[in-house]
Amino acid sequence: MHQHRYVERVVDLMDPAGNVLLNMKYEEAAERVGSGDAERVGEIDGQFAIVQKRGNIVRMARSIGRPMRYFLAKRAEGPCLIVAERMEQLREALAEEGLEDQFHPSYTRMVPAHYVVEIALIGCPDPNPMNTRFFTPERNALSTDLAEIGERYIGKLAEEMDKWLDTIDESEPLGVLFSGGIDSGAVLVVLRHLLLQRGQAPTRLKAFTLNVAGTSADAAQAKQFAAETDMSMFLEVIDVEQEAVDYRETIKVIEDYKPLDVQSAAMANALLKKIRALYPDWVYLIDGDGGDENLKDYPIEDNPELTIVSVLNNLMLYQEGWGVESIKHSLTYSGGQSRGHVRSYAPAAVLGFRGFSPFALPSVIEVAEGIPFIELTDWDQTRLYELKGEIVRRGVEAVTGVTMPVFEKRRFQHGAASEEIFQDAFPPAEQAYRDAFSDLFNS
Repeated sequence: MHQHRYVERVVDLMDPAGNVLLNMKYEEAAERVGSGDAERVGEIDGQFAIVQKRGNIVRMARSIGRPMRYFLAKRAEGPCLIVAERMEQLREALAEEGLEDQFHPSYTRMVPAHYVVEIALIGCPDPNPMNTRFFTPERNALSTDLAEIGERYIGKLAEEMDKWLDTIDESEPLGVLFSGGIDSGAVLVVLRHLLLQRGQAPTRLKAFTLNVAGTSADAAQAKQFAAETDMSMFLEVIDVEQEAVDYRETIKVIEDYKPLDVQSAAMANALLKKIRALYPDWVYLIDGDGGDENLKDYPIEDNPELTIVSVLNNLMLYQEGWGVESIKHSLTYSGGQSRGHVRSYAPAAVLGFRGFSPFALPSVIEVAEGIPFIELTDWDQTRLYELKGEIVRRGVEAVTGVTMPVFEKRRFQHGAASEEIFQDAFPPAEQAYRDAFSDLFNS
C-alpha cells in the first residue's frame, strides 16, 4: 500500500510593484522573507507585503502600510494557499479553482504587521501558523528632552521620505492628503523642504483638502496652515457633494465594518474619487496616517477597553492591538493600525493611486516607541494629548526651519464635513455597518 502524497499549491496574487522598498530590490527582500530569518526581514526598509514558498513551507511578512490576506483551501490532492490584498481576490481565485463554496470572509486571515508568518502545507489537518516577530523597537530609549525627541522623530520621517523620492521620477506630480492637522502638515512641510533641498521644483506638489458640501472645518484650517507656512500656492480644496460620502460603498472598498475606520475611509474615498476625476493620470500620494498611533494621540476616554496605563505600558498598542497571542486578537483582521490602515490604503489602491504612509514605517515607529511617555506625562492624559503637537512642531522646525501651526486634534471624518452631514451620512450603531459588510458576501 502506497502512502498518499499531498500536492500543495500556492497562488500568489500579491503584485511586487505594490511594495515601496527603500533600501533593497524586491528580489533581496523576497529572499529574506523566504529564509524565515526574522532579523534579516527586520532590515527591510519600506512599505511591503511579501510571500515566499520554500518546499512545503510558506512564509509571509508585511509592514503596516500594505495589507496581505490569505485563505487555505482544501483539495483532494492537497492544500491550496491563496494570498492577496483583498478578500474579493481570494473569493475570485477560489471560484477559478472550483472551490468558491469554501469561502467565507471569517475564514480569511490577515498577516499581522511586523511578524513573519510561517505555514506548513502538509495536508489535513494543517497546523496553525507560526508567528515570529521581526520588529521589536526598544521602549523608553530616548531622553526627556522634547527638542531632541522632535528632531529625532521628524529627522527619521524626513530621511524615509527622501528615500521615497528616490523611487519616483522627477516628472511625476506628488499629492499630499492634507487636512491642516499636525501629521499631514508635517508631511507637507517636510516634503517641500526635501524637494527644495534636491533642487527640484516644488510646483510638482499639491496639497489636497476635502470639503464636503462647503461645510469643511478642515478647509479653513488647511488655508490657515498654508498661509502661515507660505504654501498657499500648493493648496487645492477638493469640493464634493454630500452624496459622495457613501458608507456602504466604502465598506465594499475596505472590506471591513469598524465604524471609525469606515467613516475615515468614506471621506478618503470621496476625496480620491474626485481627485481621480480631475487628474486621470495622477499616481503618487502621501499621507500622515500613523502619526496619531505613534504619539498615542487618541481620546482614551472614548474607548471603554483602554486606560492610560494600558496605552503607555503596552508596546505598539495602537499599531498592533493587543498582540497575536492575546484572546482579543482577530485572525481575520489582525489588530490596531495593522488592521485599520485599510482606511488609507484600500481607497487609494482601488482607484489606481500608489499611496505612501511614512509615519507607519517601522523605522519611524521605532523612534516613537523610544519616547519615555510615562516619564513625560506622569500618567496624565491631558499632558499626553499635548505632547504630540509639541514634539512634531519642534521637530519640523529643527529639520526644515519652518514653524508650523498646531491646531487641536480633530478626526478626518469630523473635519471634512459639518456635524449635520456627518450624522446624515453615517449610522449611529455598529450593527448597521456589520449588516452592510455581511451583504457583500451574501449577494
